[in-house]
Amino acid sequence: MPVTELNHYFVRSRDLEKSRHFYCHVLGFEIMPRPDFPFPGYWLGVNGAIQVHMGQDGIPEAEKYYYGTTAGSAKDNAGVVDHIAFLATDPEAFARRFRELGVSSRERYFAEVALFQIFIADPDGLTIELNFPNTKTRPAWSTPTA
Repeated sequence: MPVTELNHYFVRSRDLEKSRHFYCHVLGFEIMPRPDFPFPGYWLGVNGAIQVHMGQDGIPEAEKYYYGTTAGSAKDNAGVVDHIAFLATDPEAFARRFRELGVSSRERYFAEVALFQIFIADPDGLTIELNFPNTKTRPAWSTPTA
């Protein structure tokens, strides 16, 4: 009875529209159909698959709808998510887009596993890791940071 894959993650956003814009405009997610939940939010995905659920922070009766965290989770719980990672393609296009949009990023390359990574933060500070597997050498345009 193994777990087979990550289905989605939920982001409790301070500014729902700013977060939607970030995930769609910066990372290329699409708005997906979402049931009429009793709180504002979005389902975002790629290629028809939902990957990110997003809801407004500070809603009335949040405990009825948001099961994963409490108001103090970010400082009280060791189990709060540190970062989310996605597989991606075309790291140079992402790096260029981040520069054009003024999105700060960090890069890392692991030669032993042929993996190039770019890290950014969403509007609420959640670290997003983009993984580009099978990158045989560090891209010439990249900046070594780690």
